[in-house]
Amino acid sequence: MTAIMGYIGASRRPGVLGIHSMDGFNIQVPDLQVASDFYSAFGLDVREEGNALGLYTHGHSHRWGSLTEGPHKRLSFLSFGVFEDDFYMFRKHVEDSGVALIDPPKGFQSNGIWFRDHDGNIVEIRVAEKTSPSEKSDFPNASVPANQAGAPLRSRAPVVQPRRFAHILIFTRDVDRAVAFYCKVLGLRLSDRSGDGIAFLHGVHGSDHHLVAFAKSDAPGMHHLSWDVGSINEIGLGAMHMADKGFARGWGLGRHVLGSNYFHYVRDPWGSYAEYSADIDFVSADYDWPAADHAPEDAFYIWGPTPPEDFAVNYESDRLR
Repeated sequence: MTAIMGYIGASRRPGVLGIHSMDGFNIQVPDLQVASDFYSAFGLDVREEGNALGLYTHGHSHRWGSLTEGPHKRLSFLSFGVFEDDFYMFRKHVEDSGVALIDPPKGFQSNGIWFRDHDGNIVEIRVAEKTSPSEKSDFPNASVPANQAGAPLRSRAPVVQPRRFAHILIFTRDVDRAVAFYCKVLGLRLSDRSGDGIAFLHGVHGSDHHLVAFAKSDAPGMHHLSWDVGSINEIGLGAMHMADKGFARGWGLGRHVLGSNYFHYVRDPWGSYAEYSADIDFVSADYDWPAADHAPEDAFYIWGPTPPEDFAVNYESDRLR
């Protein structure tokens, strides 16, 4: 990463219309104080912003997402960033694709256009600075020479602070339709998939292996938010810190196959997850990733503990409320 604590220099594939970043998201939760406690413990910079909470990473000015209060936890909308000179072409492209524009959700204003995806999720496209990485993030694996202690005392262990938002995985009724919609309308590209169970999409202007992923369910919903950290050690430190704060339920340490990232998932108070992620695959703006359809055993994780039985359960489904 060129500048861990600042914006990364933008990359671009000339002549190709496509979003460059996930600019933000909004999630409704039943209790903002509970949410603030969870995400602050996770290592984010949680800021009160009127009747909402803003999710930032420490030392970074971009607001990665917001939380508002509602009767149930649910994903409210996704916001994607485009280059300024692409915006009006994007507006025409969306309308020419037969997608109807809608008004912004109540209480939200922007310079963007709003519409619904194949599942009814609200999506925004807006002019924004590129916040997805334009090169692969640093992943140091430093050791120490003989006769030196490599680990700090646990009482002096630092609190992990994620560097940036990495990706979101959302549930969909139809993975094929999700891939078709987000590739056609937003210009994302398929990285990898496993049948009709899961698919991973990246940005054409340079991004991680996936900005957004889709997993099959009976209803829309959010499975996890992923946050980039700098090492396996930071993943472990973050997991231990969250367990000490009372958030011991989750899954990890392990390594995924598709995307290759090391992970630990921490279950939030509403049944979805926050993921510490490190060393995910990167797709450059000038590279065509060879997308493939993988068997289930080659699509989940290459090593790690057995996941919880309800790891893939969509707790935003009406049948579970």
